[in-house]
Amino acid sequence: MIITENLVKNFDGFLAVNNISCKIPNGCIYGMVGSNGAGKSTFLRLITGVYKADSGNIIIDDEPVYENPKIKSRISYVPDDLFFLPNANIKRMASFYNNIYESFDNERCRFLTDTFKIDTNKSINTFSKGMKRQAAIILALSCKTDYMFFDETFDGLDPVMRNLVKSLICQDVLERKATAFITSHSLRELEDICDQLALLHQGGLILESDISNLKTSQFKVQIAFTYPFDEELFKDISYKRFKKVGSVATMLVKGDMDETIAKLNTLNPSLLDVLPLTLEEVFTFEMGALGYDFENILEG
Repeated sequence: MIITENLVKNFDGFLAVNNISCKIPNGCIYGMVGSNGAGKSTFLRLITGVYKADSGNIIIDDEPVYENPKIKSRISYVPDDLFFLPNANIKRMASFYNNIYESFDNERCRFLTDTFKIDTNKSINTFSKGMKRQAAIILALSCKTDYMFFDETFDGLDPVMRNLVKSLICQDVLERKATAFITSHSLRELEDICDQLALLHQGGLILESDISNLKTSQFKVQIAFTYPFDEELFKDISYKRFKKVGSVATMLVKGDMDETIAKLNTLNPSLLDVLPLTLEEVFTFEMGALGYDFENILEG
């Protein structure tokens, strides 16, 4: 398990990470979303031991991370700003990683380079942005570590490659019980792969939740009647937002779906549709309840 407690990091007076505390269980895919400059990359560098926190604690499996080779040998990290040895090809980089990680799997590296159709003899410096990221992902996955960290994982990848990378990460989590931490500025990139999702804004963690709970405990209701009605009709329904356009009302409801539908049916509606919410809708409403403008946070 990864535990951070009151984590703080400053750069010349700029507060990049502001008092973040979270727990990331083993064997899950944890996603962190936030706009550029929100602090995602700094947070990743802290929990992978690249940076030393100004204050607070970072613990992985009951041990501190910073300057701890034992824990770092169980971590693979693909940063947003990629680095490769000068003029190195995949073969040379694989040899380099093999000397660092006891768990490095050369057979898997060969399988992945074939799958991604990467020329192992060609200098990585000549690759496109997307191919460089593919090379970094191949090397990280070949390390077969317990903890995998990916910063802006899907940046520069085409849709086919994105789906392939998602499948490979899921495979490692399911088969090896690995833990994956993924950051992105796009919520849509993360909602179909993550078990837990956090929203970072101006260095602070302002929302964190299990995705299945977020999506299953809230739903949208569209309802209409043959008689005049207003918001007062639904005083026994637990809803967050009510909007009426013409004769049709739309509500965001939180609670038990079957129980809510049963209550609404007693009102004899002429129309009753219950619709699932997208994760973006859920976050928009959750952030609105906290007093934040979710869309402006991601665009900022």
